[in-house]
Amino acid sequence: MSDVKVLVLVGSLRSASINRQLAELAVETAPDGVQLELFDRLGELPFYNEDIDNEDVAEPVVALREVAAGADAALVITPEYNGSIPGVLKNAIDWLSRPYGNGALKGKPLAVVGAALGQYGGVWAHDETRKSFGIAGPRVVEDLSLSVQSTVFDGKHPRDNAEVAAQLRDIVGKLAAEVS
Repeated sequence: MSDVKVLVLVGSLRSASINRQLAELAVETAPDGVQLELFDRLGELPFYNEDIDNEDVAEPVVALREVAAGADAALVITPEYNGSIPGVLKNAIDWLSRPYGNGALKGKPLAVVGAALGQYGGVWAHDETRKSFGIAGPRVVEDLSLSVQSTVFDGKHPRDNAEVAAQLRDIVGKLAAEVS
């Protein structure tokens, strides 16, 4: 049996963000039989516009849709910006939701995790991300979540927090188990 392929999307473009570090940790600690692929080009996507969503669509959109189509599941790791979903991630959701009713992640399991400065660790953004993706077509796995207040890392990489590392590895394993 081949590995379960999991697309990883990060809602922060900042190279040193805690959420990017969580994505690195997920890739490093993925259980045997699970292959995570980080799509690191969300900042290259043009804003969704149905007028440009045609046979000449921008190459980064084609690349995103292709990697999503080849994935068995998706893991979204995102911060919270002003109490909601980062614009770059919402834009990716819009591109992945098309063609309407038949997007590249349709029916595939998806989990949302992440860290944020707020006292709730980004739970509002995670809820909004689940809602948007749920409408866009993936099968959101509601009970696979991790919302961490980013200050718990105290300036260290998340891999230095054994509890968070174990929770993230567990979530990735359970997400892979959702693949039918």
